[in-house]
Amino acid sequence: MECRIAQPGLNSVRLSILAIGSARGSSEGALCQEFLDRAIKLGRNLGFSAIRIEELPPGKARDTRSRKADEAARLAARLPEGAHIILLDARGKGMTSEDFAELLAGLRDVGTRDLAFVIGGPDGLAPLPGKKSGRSLAFGPQTWPHLLARVLLLEQIYRATTILAGHPYHRA
Repeated sequence: MECRIAQPGLNSVRLSILAIGSARGSSEGALCQEFLDRAIKLGRNLGFSAIRIEELPPGKARDTRSRKADEAARLAARLPEGAHIILLDARGKGMTSEDFAELLAGLRDVGTRDLAFVIGGPDGLAPLPGKKSGRSLAFGPQTWPHLLARVLLLEQIYRATTILAGHPYHRA
């Protein structure tokens, strides 16, 4: 894959990860921060102007359906206006790291201003009211704990930036 560094003055994308639950103080949270810091540093030169994580507390309803609906409504309310939305879902489509890097670069190159990844809580994710997702992404057919899914996503975002920059981190 060729190096896909953004040209000065071209499109810039803000990446958001909206997730139910807090990773603070956990070993997963430390890994998230490590990959986030790396991705931010490398991503600036690639047209990814910001990468942020927003954590929302889990729903408090006793029944799963109501809890998931509450979480989905709160996540939908926090999405940037007009964002391209990618849901993390075990039923979603898997991608190679190279394909994921191409997806990010392609969205950047067509002028996508905001790209939002959405991760539900331990019970999963209900449909986001009033929002249409661009795709669902799975990290294989297994179901991952939501905090590990967050680590996997941030590692793949960092890996995508290394692929786009021609950095040796990705050795496929």
